[in-house]
Amino acid sequence: MQKKQIDFSKYTSIKIGSINEVTIIESPLDYYEILNTYKTPKIIGFANNLLVAPNTNELIKLGNEFDYIKDCEDYLEVGANTKSGRLFSYAKKNNLSGFEILCGLPGSIGGIIKMNAGLKEYEIKKNLLGILSIKDSRKLEFIDSKLLNLGYRTSNINSLIFAGIFKKEVGFNESLVPLFRQMRSNQPKEPSFGSCFKNPPNNFAGKIIEECGLKGIGFGKNKSLMFSPKHANFLINLGDSSFFDAIELISLAKQKALEIHKIQLQEEVQILQGE
Repeated sequence: MQKKQIDFSKYTSIKIGSINEVTIIESPLDYYEILNTYKTPKIIGFANNLLVAPNTNELIKLGNEFDYIKDCEDYLEVGANTKSGRLFSYAKKNNLSGFEILCGLPGSIGGIIKMNAGLKEYEIKKNLLGILSIKDSRKLEFIDSKLLNLGYRTSNINSLIFAGIFKKEVGFNESLVPLFRQMRSNQPKEPSFGSCFKNPPNNFAGKIIEECGLKGIGFGKNKSLMFSPKHANFLINLGDSSFFDAIELISLAKQKALEIHKIQLQEEVQILQGE
């Protein structure tokens, strides 16, 4: 176990944050000790949908020991610190189905599992058998995916994921790759969280934000933060935006959605703040 200073203005996908201390988890025993030391350990992963407050403490992330893909004959064991692109390439090379959704999807396997990431009806849970994590002891245990309550961009996973266990099925569907690339082609390229809010039932968060008059309008001290003119559910950072700018704009969008549409928007971005 080691500690590292991470500049979140460079590390996160939105490029917002300050320099915070992060504990690197190098073994299950490290995490067991953290659970008995830290009051509320906060997992950062690759920080692709994360907003971290300047005063946030007890931050943790997995070390490089958990960047691997292991073929276990009947299933794949994939370390939670493995990049999604690496698993996509592996599945394509080895003709394995169910991983096509990872095409162009940023993030670590752990974060993708926790958020049940995907596009429309395609979600990572369709291929997931379970995870390896610490439950009742200092050793890794298998937790069946049926117990994870994987839903639309959500789960009940509150502990650190060390690995995902995926079923192996032959038949990588090459025809799905252009579809996913096309679906992601309308996503902004500027620094962002990805989707800022979850889509409400039978509606779209981007459409609601646009109808609230917030699309493409600069906010914050430097007017460098906005809901993208290309896709209004993407909060993008065009310059030197702060954590507080982002919180203020997210709150404004929620307030206007409630006032105008009577809809309570729910954040998809994960917000970490100090105690």
